[in-house]
Amino acid sequence: MTGASPEGRRKQLCFILGAARSGKSGFALSLADRIGGRALFVATAEGLDDEMRERIERHRRERPEHWRTIEAPVGVGKALRTETGEADVVLIDCLSFLVANIMGEDTEDAAALDARLDTEIDGLLAAYDDGMATFIVVSNEVGMGVVPAYASGRLFRDALGRANQKLAGAADRVYWMVAGLPIEVKASRLAENWENARGSA
Repeated sequence: MTGASPEGRRKQLCFILGAARSGKSGFALSLADRIGGRALFVATAEGLDDEMRERIERHRRERPEHWRTIEAPVGVGKALRTETGEADVVLIDCLSFLVANIMGEDTEDAAALDARLDTEIDGLLAAYDDGMATFIVVSNEVGMGVVPAYASGRLFRDALGRANQKLAGAADRVYWMVAGLPIEVKASRLAENWENARGSA
């Protein structure tokens, strides 16, 4: 997963994982701001009720006003191929809602869900490979609690776990968030070179 931006900076695929309210989105915003340049925010959540609409609006207020935002409940890779434009950094928040949207009401066919999810994640990774922007992807870790008591909850947990593994395996850098503190659990030589280049700029 290599490549250089028009300004000569090396792009990266960064993956941020953690529990609910662990500080994932805030850290992702700060990381994108530190990278600098033109930013594109990709929102996967849908405002299906008042609480979710308020949550979405709160997150929107936290983002810089000059950032572009697109909504892509599904088909993120396809959307990025037409919407990334000249963005230097793309922040996708979050993978958890994307998996839930793909799952929809179908809680019976795990194989079909896996196939749809593979297509979605492959499309996202292909958009990253073919572009010049750094990608930051946020997701929830849902495998550290009790086993869900209902089938759809277990299906979602398993599907998101597989998606998280696929993103983490492809990423140059992976962060695990604990109580607002980022712990780096994967760093490639590309990531080290990127930090060194920024330090000498």
